[in-house]
Amino acid sequence: MTDVSRLAQVRARLELPLARRASGLLEGRHRSVLKGHGQDFDDLHLYAPGEDVGDIDWKSSARAGIPVVRRFVRESNVNLVLVVDTGRNMGATAASGEPKADVVSFCCALVAYLARDRGDRVALVAADAERVVQLPPRASTRDLELLLRTVEGQLGVDAPASDLNRALDRALNAFRRRSLMVVVTDEARPGPEHERLLRRLRVRHEVMVVAVADLSPVGGGVVPGGPPEGAGHGTVAAPAGRTSRRASQVADVDGTLDLPPFLRGRVDVAVGAEQAARARRESVVALLRSLETEAVSVSGTHDVVPRFVELLGRSRRARR
Repeated sequence: MTDVSRLAQVRARLELPLARRASGLLEGRHRSVLKGHGQDFDDLHLYAPGEDVGDIDWKSSARAGIPVVRRFVRESNVNLVLVVDTGRNMGATAASGEPKADVVSFCCALVAYLARDRGDRVALVAADAERVVQLPPRASTRDLELLLRTVEGQLGVDAPASDLNRALDRALNAFRRRSLMVVVTDEARPGPEHERLLRRLRVRHEVMVVAVADLSPVGGGVVPGGPPEGAGHGTVAAPAGRTSRRASQVADVDGTLDLPPFLRGRVDVAVGAEQAARARRESVVALLRSLETEAVSVSGTHDVVPRFVELLGRSRRARR
């Protein structure tokens, strides 16, 4: 991305109907998190006629011998926490042929853009096997631009190995107030090794996962099936200059896959690789379903917006 406003880039590529729909679905998060009379306890006071009897604290009332009501401080805004996997796996190539770093950056910029329009604050936890970066919840344009540049600076093929547990653990311990956690990783994660921390995080917060799909290591191009149907048809403008990046596609950042030339491009090998990738994705979906956590997979920047809107919608329906 060029050195211009990341939020402005999102605005330039986001159609108004989708922006309104995403903002409306995000509004549902306020009602979910703020159900009742708020989250932060303020004090106790004597019950007055006309107050909701559901607010009576019966244990305190029994001790006092008179009806006592709990009073809470109502918060009008929520925190959104971006939990970003910055391992070298995120420096490879996405299914669309774009750098996964570009897709991750656009995901984060979209969340920041929508949150800023709602007046919500956005925090960051970005981590891999050797680094952990945390930024506190902020809402100003300047702070959000800094957050997005911080994410971009952590991504690359020369980054340390992935360690999603470090990011999840920091998010769990750093944020006590109920928040909306958006975990951004690749399609191979989360795995069974992440279940314990995800389960604990899910109890305290609302959690959603955005997974960036990988380029097929044997297909020589976009993974079989290509972008989702309808992508690129007036939803989000395709970014300029992507063609020149395809010469540096990286499907295997660890260098452990070395196919001989006679196997590269073979249809049967590509089909087998896609079947293995599909099985891996299905195992991730099964894990997240057991945790009642909504997730979505994006293949490139072209489908980040519609897939994120879909994710918000599914999460909202699941809470009903």
